Order: sequence, then structure tokens, then C-alpha cells
Amino acid sequence: MQLEEARRIIEGTLPTKRYVHTLGVVETARHLAELYGEPIDQVVLAAMLHDYAKYRDSGEMKKIAIELGKRELLDYDDELLHAPIGAELVKRELHVADPVVLRAIANHTTGEPGMSRIDQIIFVADAIEPNRTYPGVEQLREVANKDLTHAVVRTLAHTIRYLIGKEERIFPLTIETYNDFIFQLRKGTVI
Repeated sequence: MQLEEARRIIEGTLPTKRYVHTLGVVETARHLAELYGEPIDQVVLAAMLHDYAKYRDSGEMKKIAIELGKRELLDYDDELLHAPIGAELVKRELHVADPVVLRAIANHTTGEPGMSRIDQIIFVADAIEPNRTYPGVEQLREVANKDLTHAVVRTLAHTIRYLIGKEERIFPLTIETYNDFIFQLRKGTVI
């Protein structure tokens, strides 16, 4: 799938505010891909499609989660569904077969231990795109321009603190991802 075709689909699928967010993620992801030497085409396609399922019916997404053996998602906020189920819907409906693109879409909310650099770029770009205005986002942007791995860790830490502050349950994969990245940083073996 070409980027322009994906852009048209996303523009027609998402509300204006979310479409503007998506364009910000694409811009940020492109910048990070250039900065860290990752393939631009795969990165911008994943960025453009990362929220494809954001506004899908949660009942539909829950059925797909069960079908895919991802029942654990049902015990958490429906917000988590749009990433892994979105990757599946991008595969089924848009016929995107690139596993790199699909994995980056699937991992953009919770992360995953051992995330590839492209996964990391989409994860961080989603958190720091220019339309984000939460406290600390400027510092995250600065870190992302210096060290992608530290940006992932700080983004995970921000997410965990945010969820704790709201007294929400934290998806175990997010904690596992944080622990894995901290372990790799301390060993000096980060991707």
C-alpha cells in the first residue's frame, strides 16, 4: 500500500482531530526515522495507519481479540484494543502484509519487550507528535532527538505514572516492556 492511498483512507476514516494527530505522528516518525537511520517508507506507513481502528466498535474488536486468542485484552480499558486489533484489521481490510508495519501498529500503545527500532519510533512518535500538549512532552521530545531508547523508557514511565494517577489497571505488557528496556539499558545491550 502506498502512503497516499493510506492517507486518503485514514482521512475518510478518522474524525478531523484524530486525523490531524495522525499527520503529526507521521511527521514525527519521519523525522525520527531519518535521525535513527530506519526505512522511511515502512515507518511513515505504520504511522499513517497506527490509529486505523481507533473508532471501531469495541464489541467488534472484542470479538476479533477472542478470535485471535488475545482474551487478556478484554480485562483492560477498551482503549488498548485499537492497536493489536487495528494491526489485524489493517492486514485483513487494507491487505498490508508487511510484518514490520503490522508489528509497529500493534505495539504502539503498550509496547513490547524487544521492540524493534521501528516499533520504538512509532511508539514514541505517537506520544510526542506536535499536537500533544501534556506536562513533560517537551522534555520527551528533547530526549527523543538524542536517544530513542531513553525516550521509550520515559514514555513508558509517563504512561505508567498517568495510569497510576487515575487509579487504572496497567496492562502487564507495558510493565514487562518497561522492565525489559531498563534491563537492556543497564546491560548496555539495547537495540
